[in-house]
Amino acid sequence: MYISEVIIDGFKSYAQRTVISKWDKEFTAVTGLNGSGKSNILDAICFVLGIKTLQALRVDKLQELIYKKGQAGVTKASVTLMFNNDDKDRSPIGYSNESTIQVQRVIQLGGKTKYLINGHTATEQVVQNLFQSVQLNVNNPHFLIMQGHITKVLNMKPHQFISMIEEAAGTRMYEERKDKAVKAMQKKEGKMEDIKKILEVDIDPRLNELRSQKRDFLELQKIESELENLERLIIAHDHKRAEDKLKQSDADVVEKKENIKELKEGIKAMEAEYAEIDERVKIIIENRSKNNAKYKQLEDAFKEFSKELVKVKTQCDLKVKSINEEIENKNNLVTTISEVEAQLKSAKVKFEKLSKTYEAQKKDYDEAVDDLKKQEDLVSSLQTGMSGSDGKNNGYLEQLNQAKSIASQANTESQQSKLKIKDLTKQLQTSLPKVEKARKQNAALIQKYETSKRNVEKLRQEVENSGHDTAKEKELTQKKEALQNEVDQLTEHVDSLDAELASVSFNYEKPSPDFDRSQVKGLVANLVNLSKENVNCATALEVCAGGRLYNVVVSTEKVGTQILEKGKLKKRVTIIPLNKIQSFVITAEKLDAAKKLAPGKTDLALNLIGFEDEVAKAMEFVFGGTLICKDAETAKLVTFDNRVRLRSVTIDGDTYDPTGTLSGGSKSQSAGILMKIRARRQIDNELDTKKKELEKVMKLVNEMSKAAKSLAEKKVQVEVAEHELERVKESLDNNADAKVIQAVEEMMSEIEKLKKTIAEAKEKEEKANKKCSQIEKEMNELSDNKEGKIKSLKKDLVEKKAQVGTMMPKINAIRQEVDIQKGEVDQLEKEIQTNREQLIASENLIETYREEENNLKKMVQEVKAGYDQAEASLASEKQNFSAIDTEIKELEEQSRDLKQSVEDSKLQMQKLKHEIEKNEAERNSAKVAIERLEREHEWIHNQKQYFGKADTIYDFRKVNVGESRKALMQMKEHKEKLDTKVDREVMGTIDKYEKKEKELKTMFNTVKKDKRKIEDTMESLDGFKRDALKKTFDEVNTEFGQIFSDLLPVNPGSQKNTAKLSPVDENDLAQGVEVKVSLGGVWKEGLIELSGGQRSLVALSLILALLKCKPAPMYILDEIDSALDLSHTQNIGQLFRERFKGSQFIVVSLKEGMFNNANLVLRAKLKNGMSTVERIVQRSAARGADFEGNATPTGVRMGAGGMVGSAGPSDRRNRV
Repeated sequence: MYISEVIIDGFKSYAQRTVISKWDKEFTAVTGLNGSGKSNILDAICFVLGIKTLQALRVDKLQELIYKKGQAGVTKASVTLMFNNDDKDRSPIGYSNESTIQVQRVIQLGGKTKYLINGHTATEQVVQNLFQSVQLNVNNPHFLIMQGHITKVLNMKPHQFISMIEEAAGTRMYEERKDKAVKAMQKKEGKMEDIKKILEVDIDPRLNELRSQKRDFLELQKIESELENLERLIIAHDHKRAEDKLKQSDADVVEKKENIKELKEGIKAMEAEYAEIDERVKIIIENRSKNNAKYKQLEDAFKEFSKELVKVKTQCDLKVKSINEEIENKNNLVTTISEVEAQLKSAKVKFEKLSKTYEAQKKDYDEAVDDLKKQEDLVSSLQTGMSGSDGKNNGYLEQLNQAKSIASQANTESQQSKLKIKDLTKQLQTSLPKVEKARKQNAALIQKYETSKRNVEKLRQEVENSGHDTAKEKELTQKKEALQNEVDQLTEHVDSLDAELASVSFNYEKPSPDFDRSQVKGLVANLVNLSKENVNCATALEVCAGGRLYNVVVSTEKVGTQILEKGKLKKRVTIIPLNKIQSFVITAEKLDAAKKLAPGKTDLALNLIGFEDEVAKAMEFVFGGTLICKDAETAKLVTFDNRVRLRSVTIDGDTYDPTGTLSGGSKSQSAGILMKIRARRQIDNELDTKKKELEKVMKLVNEMSKAAKSLAEKKVQVEVAEHELERVKESLDNNADAKVIQAVEEMMSEIEKLKKTIAEAKEKEEKANKKCSQIEKEMNELSDNKEGKIKSLKKDLVEKKAQVGTMMPKINAIRQEVDIQKGEVDQLEKEIQTNREQLIASENLIETYREEENNLKKMVQEVKAGYDQAEASLASEKQNFSAIDTEIKELEEQSRDLKQSVEDSKLQMQKLKHEIEKNEAERNSAKVAIERLEREHEWIHNQKQYFGKADTIYDFRKVNVGESRKALMQMKEHKEKLDTKVDREVMGTIDKYEKKEKELKTMFNTVKKDKRKIEDTMESLDGFKRDALKKTFDEVNTEFGQIFSDLLPVNPGSQKNTAKLSPVDENDLAQGVEVKVSLGGVWKEGLIELSGGQRSLVALSLILALLKCKPAPMYILDEIDSALDLSHTQNIGQLFRERFKGSQFIVVSLKEGMFNNANLVLRAKLKNGMSTVERIVQRSAARGADFEGNATPTGVRMGAGGMVGSAGPSDRRNRV
């Protein structure tokens, strides 16, 4: 297929319809001057081929393809290509029956474009498919070499060269397929993620919820079934018990009525007997009362003394108690006074410190304010005063006079103090001999004073160093109370657990005095230690042990016999003697086989408990033959496996026996017993820890209490010593000798004060003199620099104001602290005064109470003497009536016993009547219950003959009805809970979700397989690409060398020029290739050593080699010879004609060497701004003639006014 005719209308510079017909099927050259429109012919062809890169057409917008952009009256552009399709082997797919194919593309103003194939509108994709089916893909062209492409090739890198070879090899198709595969794989991965997300977010949570609901539903069904059987059993038991109660009540009523009759007869006989005894006592008392007046008088006197003695003793005891309480109150007051005095001392120190700080800062503040005022006066006088000679320096003069005055006053004060010191020194010299004499006379008293003072200081030091901490004592007391509460709570908890664990208590008496209790190890349940990790197995272990859990383990059978015979046991027990018991433990082979069947889900019961080594045989006997399994499935698997065949118990307590029996359902009576024992042990340990801690704290509290008591005693001693010191001091102060000593000490103190005054006066004088010098200096500076000095004074004034402003808040704050501290000191002094007053009152009250106590003790002695005398007289009189009293007492005791028997009989009779009434009520209640049960449950009439019968489902001896009732209530409660949350349609719903889950997982696996297939396909594509690239590389390399030799021939006899492609990496062609050139047998290091023309020939040779390896029906070359001389251009033309037979070449060139080799030359010209074309036939492609006619067109040359020929001028078209 090749182009036979091109029709251009309104496209670029071709304003008029131009028909270029009879194109040569092999080699057509297009030439013309620059700007004549020769390249526009190629643009027109590319436009129809569907090029999308507008830059390749040298425009920015499609509208620019219309002649003068549509501004010259031309509103559309149209290009039509006529293809000869006689060669059916190279025909486009679907067009083999067409001898001619016409493809037209039209563009209108506004950018609207359309395609037509053989006159019919077609889509752009259809047109692209047509051209791509014959290797004419204009958007990825290998057949189109436009201007500048040679230069691009020259500047290519190795990886760009290999890209050209890949294009020629068609491996780009593999890359596209690989890209599609990658995208498909990404989609698959996205699909997998979506499926995974749906499973994780929607399906799995819902399925987990539904599976939980399914378990609840199955559990509900199981409970409903068990509930009916258990209800029947309990109803049957209630019916049977009501019938038994009905029968028993009738018999009890008859028996109790007989007892009442017998009691009435007995009461009547006893009443007659004690009436007779009372009559006899009455007669005896009447006989004795005649001689009883004196006895009565003595007895009354004795009672009065007795009452008075008790009264006085009570008053005396109360008084002693009051004294002790008041002494304790006094001790507390002493302690409080000591504590408050210590606080007062600390507060006074702080107050004095704050006061000194305040006075110092206040003094600094007053001085600063005074200095500030002087400074302000000075500045004011300097600014408002008159000239210096008229008194401008008055401010300074006033300050100078003040400073001199202060210095003079300080000097005077110093001189006066020195004179006073001189006088006092003279007086002191006169008085010192008197002092020595006074001190000798008062030596004993002074020594006593010093001793008392040291004693007080020593006692005070002992009080301070006692180390008693009241806060710590309080804290320890609180901690003791808290620990005591915890111990009490734990003890109550232990008692509560003991009540619950009554069934596992084992009490016995020692069979013999020398019996060793350590030989009795205890109940099996109490010997088991359950670790935290195996707590969940408690129920299983209880079921495993069964009744053996309550067996008693002893060391020998003799010990067991002694306990059974002489231990006075209150209940029946089973003994396990360690020396006789035959223990059993399953073999290691069977245990290993069980663990292999269910790894991590089964273990021997014996391995799950802890115990002492001495009871190992008993533990093996109880737990050595049973396996504990995590679930029912594991239990079934292990129990019935031929390699194991052992009894198994699930964690829930269901039993599986290899004989085929299964047991389960409600828990046994012992349910939870091991857990309770474990809890009891934990609480015992905690209780022991708390008790030990409590003992330590109580010990500390007792020590602190003793220390506190000792401290109180010390404080009392301090008070006594201080009182003694005060008394000695008063004696010293009132003594004449002491007054002499005091006067001397006062003079010495006065001298010290005067010395301080002299020092302060000197300091004040020096400060004033320094001030004078400063003022005189400033006065001199003012005379020299008035303005500067005033400015400096103002600045100093501002700083001083700021300083005074900051001082005032600090002084106020300190003053506030001083006031607060003063209030605290006053408050503490008042508190001490109040406590001292209370202490004095307490001491007075104690003295009063002691006087009253002594008076009461005297009264007790007096009353006791009268009491003893009355008691002796009464005892003497009693002896006279002892025989009568003995008889009366015996008769009264008989009467009392009879009356008590009567009362007891009446009470017993009343009790029997009450029991009869109760029996009647129970009988009626039982009858009503029987009628109600038979009315509510019709099945009772048919089944009641079996109630309580052995070997029936109603054998009540085999079940614990109480536990069954509890289990029934629990099952009902559980059923009610399940009813509220169980969805009875859950089975259908879960089937739907499980089906969906299965579908999604199947889909996920399918997508995963597809992804794996895509990855395999990508690997195979990489292999195909490598093979195709290697094959094409070899072909291109061969053609490259040959074409370069043809384009750059050498003289005969010389070594020919050649070129080749060299891989950058011999092992990986995809890394790129480099171009190597040999000229005259010498291989060049690089293309930079070649001339411009030679480099262009290299690039052109490579392009032509690539075209040769991937032949297309048509090649379009635009000025590829622009950089070549005439001889090389001639060689290119010959190369086209000789090596590219079967393909149509359309070449734009300005050089004769190129277009002279063409069979047809189209010469473009520009006239009046419009392009025209002249057709020149140089040789026939069929004959290979050099020229057909002359260089003029075969038709009529086109004129300026239009075309003359077969078409008339009215057609407004040019035919060439």
